Amino acid sequence: MPNMRNGETPLSLTYGTEAMIPAEIGVPTRRTLQKEKVGGEDLRLNFNLAEERREEAARREVEYKKKIERYYNARVREVKFKTGDLVLRENEASGQEDQGKLGPKWEGPYQVLWAGDKRAYRLADLGGKEVPRTWNSMQLRKYYA
Repeated sequence: MPNMRNGETPLSLTYGTEAMIPAEIGVPTRRTLQKEKVGGEDLRLNFNLAEERREEAARREVEYKKKIERYYNARVREVKFKTGDLVLRENEASGQEDQGKLGPKWEGPYQVLWAGDKRAYRLADLGGKEVPRTWNSMQLRKYYA
């Protein structure tokens, strides 16, 4: 089956030709008759063109990955907090003991002390005591008081 990312089958990228199933070899079809006429010359030509097919498949795969990235990034909402914002911290990320499915999933509120450039934040509780380590924005949620 052709790969969705690059439009080629793995066998064609490796050997430069498509595979034939055993049933297809015994039955005269347009494809088998054409192979018999040309023979080994066609195989050598396909093998020589295999490198070009690989390069074209690699180019299509890069385009496919960019398309998937654009699709993903169009739906992802980036969350940024400013110094002084109140946030909730995810219990699972803080290493709290799991309290079951009815237990709280978020703890806080905490105040953002420092906002880094790669979505890293330093937090402090409302009393002013700094919370150890930095926290990623994926582990934080805005607190609305």
